[in-house]
Amino acid sequence: MNRTLLLLSAAGLLALGALSLGKPPPPSAPPAPPVTDTSHTVAQPDEPPATTLLPHVMSLPDDGALVLSGKLSGSYIQTGPSEAFAWLEVKARPNPTAARRVPVNLALVVDRSGSMSGQKLADARSAAVELVRRLTAEDRLALIHYGTDVKVLPSRPVTEAVRQELLSAIANIRDDGSTNISGGLTEAAVALRPHLREYRVSRAILLSDGQPTTGIVTEPELFHLTRQLRDEGITVSALGVGEDYQVSLMRGMAEQGGGFSGFIEDSARLAEVFSRELDQATSTVARQVELRLELPPVARDAQVLGLPSTREGTTLKVPLYDLAGEQSIRVVVKLTLNTQVTSDALPLLQASVRYMDVPRDMRAETKLALSAVVTQDASLVRANLDREVRVHAVRALGTQQMRAAAEEMKRGNRGAAMGLLGNARKLFGSSADALSGELAELDQTQAAYEGASSDDEVRRESLKLYKKTMKNFGENNAY
Repeated sequence: MNRTLLLLSAAGLLALGALSLGKPPPPSAPPAPPVTDTSHTVAQPDEPPATTLLPHVMSLPDDGALVLSGKLSGSYIQTGPSEAFAWLEVKARPNPTAARRVPVNLALVVDRSGSMSGQKLADARSAAVELVRRLTAEDRLALIHYGTDVKVLPSRPVTEAVRQELLSAIANIRDDGSTNISGGLTEAAVALRPHLREYRVSRAILLSDGQPTTGIVTEPELFHLTRQLRDEGITVSALGVGEDYQVSLMRGMAEQGGGFSGFIEDSARLAEVFSRELDQATSTVARQVELRLELPPVARDAQVLGLPSTREGTTLKVPLYDLAGEQSIRVVVKLTLNTQVTSDALPLLQASVRYMDVPRDMRAETKLALSAVVTQDASLVRANLDREVRVHAVRALGTQQMRAAAEEMKRGNRGAAMGLLGNARKLFGSSADALSGELAELDQTQAAYEGASSDDEVRRESLKLYKKTMKNFGENNAY
């Protein structure tokens, strides 16, 4: 069979594969993530399981708080246009001062707008009380609550007298006005800034249903605001209140702000959420964490699956959340390549992590480089795929479909949502043994969604599915 025929056959198989993974959503909906696999990472029906296990490439040893490791989807890549995956892990070393909690400089920002009336505001008040009760005199807290206007109780050490004053103020918060999220965060920054040098960890914790109606109201501008605060040294966590809270907005602000996101479903969850938030803040070893990916000339594009990124020239910048001791982040990167045969291993990705090392109170960086050999032999590529990275890549590809399905659920596009869940199931099924847990959860989601009989039930299933995608993408900053 000649080369032209081989290429045509491969193109036909890819097209059939895309069709077999489910129908696309209707034209009115955003396009679904692609499901074709030109990297050969997804196992074919007649293919034996991958058995190769490549060694992890580790960042150079140093005394920093973070360690970076990773590897490519295989030790060989196909000549010409192709794709490859990289799997990276950023892990924090054990906290050398774990026996002593880090004092924190906090601002609690409570939404009291009209959309928060009733149970939502009651839950927000209860959450605020839980946090105030857990702080000590070593910590500082400013209380900000907003409707159209913004009211501030200034930052002070949480002595017993201050604690009682804060509890009284929280009890008297009443719903009123529009939703001025940007105004609340701006005042939080004003309260936190004078103490940034004194405290190694400063954090604004937003409690809101995420429905801005005054001040800055667009997602990109609010994301920019929280990114600016993060760059100053102020972490932003965003906790959603009420089942109708805007997941994408609150999650996006936490991603850009380097903090955590979560959903306060009821009073039973309050202790858990704030226990984890405070434990995270008081045991932070790295903040202002940013992953940087340098792309060589052979890399035409790169996509970080499940995480926001910005590209500047040949550099992709990925903001990551603050890390406590022994906490980690997994990142899957899809590389679009165009290569020629080389005698030596070809550099495909250089990764680095820049951060503020909290125990050493200094800026730090750790880096590594990933390479592969280019070959014309497709069977050699496939025979040397790493089984571990294959699972991570397939999980990420399927999770893209799940996240798109969650969005279609919210829009009421039942057929499109079910098609996307079917896509995810086929992808997970290609590594069924390793992804049995994901398949079981997906079956539960499909059954619950098919049985949903009200908008509230659909909304709950959409929210549950979105939470599952955060876990599947390797994120540990969601409650």
